[in-house]
Amino acid sequence: MPLHPEIAKALAGLPAAPEGPLDPVAMRAGDEAHVAPPEERLPLHSVEDVTARTASGEVPVRVYTPAEADSYGLLVYFHGGAFFLGSLETHDHVARSLAAETGLRVVSAGYRLAPEAAFPAGLDDCYAVVRWAAGDGAGLAWDGTTLAVAGDSSGGNFAAAVAATAHDDGFDRITHQILYYPSLDLDFDVDRYASLRENAVGYGLETAGLKPFNAFYLGSGADPADPLVSPVKRADLTGLPRALVVTGELDPLRDEGELYGRLLREAGVETTVSRYEGAGHGFVQHFSWIPEYGRVFEETRDFLTRR
Repeated sequence: MPLHPEIAKALAGLPAAPEGPLDPVAMRAGDEAHVAPPEERLPLHSVEDVTARTASGEVPVRVYTPAEADSYGLLVYFHGGAFFLGSLETHDHVARSLAAETGLRVVSAGYRLAPEAAFPAGLDDCYAVVRWAAGDGAGLAWDGTTLAVAGDSSGGNFAAAVAATAHDDGFDRITHQILYYPSLDLDFDVDRYASLRENAVGYGLETAGLKPFNAFYLGSGADPADPLVSPVKRADLTGLPRALVVTGELDPLRDEGELYGRLLREAGVETTVSRYEGAGHGFVQHFSWIPEYGRVFEETRDFLTRR
C-alpha cells in the first residue's frame, strides 16, 4: 500500500534537513516550537507536573487523570525521540489521548536524554518511575490491578527494557507492555531486516538516518549487543508481561518490531502484533489525527481491557 496521502502531503512540505552534524539543542528547540498551546490540547479532569523522587534521583513526570475516582489503573509512558529528543511537552498529546481513551491514570516520564546523560541514565529513570508510581509514596492511588508500560520508537525500546528489568528484579507488578513502532535492535546492518531496505527512503524516517540519530545514545556507552539496549537480543523472553506491538507498514523499523512480537509469542507471552498500512515511522506522535491511525488508542484500550 502506498504512503497515506495525508502523510505524503505533510512530508512533502517539510524543509530539507540541514547539512552537517546533528545539533541536539537546536533540534529540541525546533520540536518544542511546534507544540500546541495548552488551550488547544485535549481536556482531561486534571494534568499535573510533579517530581518523582526515585532511586534514580528526581525525575520530572506529568500525571494525566481522565476522571475523578478513588483509585486508578496506571500506564507509565516513555516518549520517543532517538534517546536524545522528545519531552513531556512534545508528546503531551499522546499521553492525553492514552488517558482519555483507556481511562487509566497516565504517568509520562521526563527521563534524562543522551548525550548529556550517559547510558543507562534514561533507562534507569524510566524503571525508577515505574517503581515509584506503584508505591504508596507516589500518591497516585494505584488500585493494584493494571500497571502498563508504553512507549513509541526509542520509548518503546525503554518500555521493553523496563519490562525485562522488572522481571529480572522480581518486580512482577507490570501487567502490560505497549510498544509503538519500537526501536529494538540498535545494530543497523541494513541486511538484518528486509524493511531496512524496502522502506529505506521516502517515508519519513530513513534507514541512512538511523546511525547518526542513535549515535548520541550509542556514543554515551550503550552497547548494541546488550539486551537492555537492543531488547530483541534478549535470550529468554519467558515470563514477560503480555504485549501489544504496533508497527507501520512503511517504517524501516517494522521488521524488528514484528520479530520481537514473534519471539515473545514463541516464549509463551500473550502478544498482539498490529501493522498499520500506509504508515511510516512516528505515526502515533505525528498523524494520530488521521482516523485510520487515531484508532491506535482504541486498540490500546481494547488490549488493556482484554481478559
